[in-house]
Amino acid sequence: MHLNQPENLNNLKLAIKSYYPISENSWKLIEGISEFQILKKGETLLQNGEIAKNLHFIAKGILRAFITDELGNFYNKNLFMENSFAGSKVSLMLQTPSNFTIEALEDSVIINLNYKKYISLINENDDLKNFYIAHLEKNWIIEKEQREVALVMLNATERYVKLLEKHPTIADRVPLLHIASHLGITPTQLSRIRKSLEKDL
Repeated sequence: MHLNQPENLNNLKLAIKSYYPISENSWKLIEGISEFQILKKGETLLQNGEIAKNLHFIAKGILRAFITDELGNFYNKNLFMENSFAGSKVSLMLQTPSNFTIEALEDSVIINLNYKKYISLINENDDLKNFYIAHLEKNWIIEKEQREVALVMLNATERYVKLLEKHPTIADRVPLLHIASHLGITPTQLSRIRKSLEKDL
């Protein structure tokens, strides 16, 4: 896989600045703890039961976070798209084993930020602290609540349409099996929804 480090790092910088403007000095500090990792499709970034050490930025590719029950059935807790952050926040903060696995659904380029170093930088720099708060609020509070409400208030078709609005290419890149699991429905239900939507076009 082609690794364009300057471009990938710039995408990380833009992602951070989309939440809060940071100084060039603060960016250099973040850049200094950034490490690249390449994942092949199907490879694991974080294993269930492993204690997380890094916050991950997806420079290229798509990841899924999934939980497996005793019968071997899986549930996709989250789909992480390009130019977004991924990780087990609870495992990072509490230093406890992760309750889920993170796996690459495509060949992916990841920028890893060592969490302990990252938190030290946040504590020492107000602009990074403001970014951290803004990122937490949007991704771990607002979007989490919206997703929980959608599971109760919206039907499966509406949830799928909202997902497409947010990620228009997702159906071309992620197997329908994984999209269905993310939406809390069966692949057969999703197939029916897609056929119904195609008829309406």
